[in-house]
Amino acid sequence: MVSQTKQQLVLAITQKVKDYPIIGVVNLENLPAQQLQVMRSTLRKKGVEIVMARKRLLSKSLADSHKSNIDHLAQKIKGMPALIFSKDNPFSLYGTIQKNKSEAPAKAGQTAPRDIIVKAGATNFAPGPIISELAAVGIKTKVDAGKLAILADVIVAKEGATISAKLAETLKRLDIKPMEIGLDLVAVWENGLVFGAKDLHIDEA
Repeated sequence: MVSQTKQQLVLAITQKVKDYPIIGVVNLENLPAQQLQVMRSTLRKKGVEIVMARKRLLSKSLADSHKSNIDHLAQKIKGMPALIFSKDNPFSLYGTIQKNKSEAPAKAGQTAPRDIIVKAGATNFAPGPIISELAAVGIKTKVDAGKLAILADVIVAKEGATISAKLAETLKRLDIKPMEIGLDLVAVWENGLVFGAKDLHIDEA
């Protein structure tokens, strides 16, 4: 038996799904509570609302709205999910979310959000044990003017790969912060079309 509180929550979320022309799915995993509060406040000023609930309740709310093709959005719900509602367009929503992300170092066990590339060039490291540490994660070096230089650009982790403890430590030493702290927009629904986050990335320049 579904509790009355849950029924009321589903009704309230379903109404929002019906009222808003743009509905998105976000994943709040790895987002500190403090940052979530800041994001909610920032987005509210832009007329964007975030609603958190269990996956089953969010899926039911989407289904109960009977919007065209909304089941495709429901299939994108993952992690620690929330729905996001906007009256703007999907590209603008994606841009706002991206602008409010901050860089963070990688931790062991995290998933690479994109290909992580270490660029060729000089480093501040003197030759020593660091040579074998870098080699262990696929980074080739040479000694140049008494310091180590990275020979060529190298992808040390493919998008979706799990970051090892060794790689996380190496990236930290190289001061590379490949992770992003912020809302992870998974997909957006508009007029029966579902856009993946990658579809919404536009180079403003």
